[in-house]
Parts: sequence; C-alpha cells; structure tokens
Amino acid sequence: MPHASSVLVLLATVCSTAPACAESVAASYHPPRTLDGHPSFEGNWTNATITSLQRPARYTSLVIPPGEVAAQTASHPQVVRQRTDDDLDESKPLNGSDLKGGRGYNAFWIAPGTTFARVRGEYRTSWIVDPADGQIPFREGVRERLDEARGGFDGPEARPLGERCIINSNSAGPPMLNYLYNNNYEWVQTADALVIRAEMNNYARIVRIGGHHPPAPVVALHGDSIGHWEGDTLVAETSSFHPLHATGVVPLTEGAKVIERFTRVSPSEILYEFTVEDPALYARAWRGEMTFNATRERVFEYACHEGNYALPGILAGAREEERRGVMP
Repeated sequence: MPHASSVLVLLATVCSTAPACAESVAASYHPPRTLDGHPSFEGNWTNATITSLQRPARYTSLVIPPGEVAAQTASHPQVVRQRTDDDLDESKPLNGSDLKGGRGYNAFWIAPGTTFARVRGEYRTSWIVDPADGQIPFREGVRERLDEARGGFDGPEARPLGERCIINSNSAGPPMLNYLYNNNYEWVQTADALVIRAEMNNYARIVRIGGHHPPAPVVALHGDSIGHWEGDTLVAETSSFHPLHATGVVPLTEGAKVIERFTRVSPSEILYEFTVEDPALYARAWRGEMTFNATRERVFEYACHEGNYALPGILAGAREEERRGVMP
C-alpha cells in the first residue's frame, strides 16, 4: 500500500489542471491540525500574483488555457514593467520620463508577483468568479458618487486612509486582496481565534471563532469578524464596518456583510473564498476565489511614513494650483 504522501504526489503529477482532478488532490490531503483537532492555517502566506480582483478587458474568460499561460504571462503589463522599467541609462540624470503613465515610482519599488494565480487547478484572470464577467456589480451611479467622495485637498485629514498610512483595505480586507507590494501575511491560530497580520500597513485582523457580533453602534475599520467551523473549512462572517471603509478598493457600508471560507487544500495552499453583500452599493451579491501560497518570506514592520513625502507633496501641489487659480 503506497504512503498517503506518495498518492498525493502521484495525483498532482497526473492531473494537469482540470478542476475535478484538483478537487481529488485536495480531498486526498490531510492538513496538519491544532491541539483542538481543526486544520492549522498557521505560518506565513502570500497572495502575490498578477491576477487581479476584476478581469481586465484584454481577457475574455476566467480561465487561461494551459497552452496559453506562458505567452499571457510574458505579455502581462506588470511582467513587462518588471522586465523593462529599470533598463535605464545610469549615466543620465532621471527626469521623470521613467515614471510613464503618471505613476509614483518605477518597478524597482514594487513586488506584485510575476505569475497568474492558480486556483482549483486553473490559472485565473480575476478573483471574481460571479458575476461571470469578472466585474464588481455596482449599482447605477454608485461608482461616480464614490469617486467624488474620495477626499479633498484642504488638509491631511481629508485624504484617503491609505494615503495617510492608517489602513490599506486592499490587503487586510475583507476581502483580502493583493497589491503592488507587501503581499505577505502571518497567520496565528488558537482554539478561539485566527489572527491574520497583513504586511501592508501592519494590520492584525482577528477572526473570533464562536461568539457574537457587538451591538449595532459598535463599528470597526475592517468590520467585526466571527467564525465557525463547517467540517475542515473555517467560515468567517464580517459586518459592522466603519463608514471610512467605503473609500477602499472594495467599498463597504455599515450594512455590508462579507462571508469568507478558508480551506487548507495542500501543504502549500489555502483556498480562500469570499462573498460580498451590500445592497446599498451593489446590485447583487458577488463572489471571488483566491489561493494563499506558503512562503518563506518574513513579514516585516511596515513603516509607511519613514521618509515619505507623498502627502506633503500632494498638499503642496494643491496649494500651488490654488495660487495659480486652478482648482484641484
């Protein structure tokens, strides 16, 4: 009788990328367990990848056929940027031309990942799987209204929280998303809590296993998360979002609810599923899937304001535009 690990390796070798076969591999996997008998998610994980939340217009489907993965990867804008952005003539002074498209810095400073995400054995073009077009189903007029409310230029308090280095709702979530850099997470687990420390803005999010949400007036920047086990899957429900969360990549109002499902499917993968419900902003509930991959990288302190002159520069630019009679 072959050892269980040998069976897992054999399945992974034979299966290619068919979703049904990927499910077979996951079903054959026996995750490490905590003292209370539940699967352990402890360790360092990353969601660094060139796959994005919404599906870019250059793709027509969720899944990239296996034979097209290499070519699609090589031509992806982020991969091209990483490969060519820093091919500069060091004998010439920088004049800003290296920051094409109005971005704040060149590829030396970013680490978005260099491969598409593999989820359920498939290479994906977006995290969103429902709706089928891979787009957030905003209600009519909501996106424009949110854009108008994203902050003025009168002072630092008017700028978005990410600019002020307070939070980054991309990474901490929910839902937890990838970013241009700092895509590492440290997960610590006990019988009654899962703590996920996001490298971006050094935010530690606590999912309390069991218990209840606080009374309605109590809100938190990233909402309040409670969890329960469904077999080997940890299910987390988050609500009670602070109004300032509405400025994030996935805006959420105080009436929103996000359901997350965490399943350890291999020694190096956690399947992360999320469903977003917020009738005030979205025409329907929408759903996404992601893979968190094990990493040997450490999660370092995120010292966002150290040597950061972006916010003074933004406000100084606004004052200059006012001086010239041009409103920002």
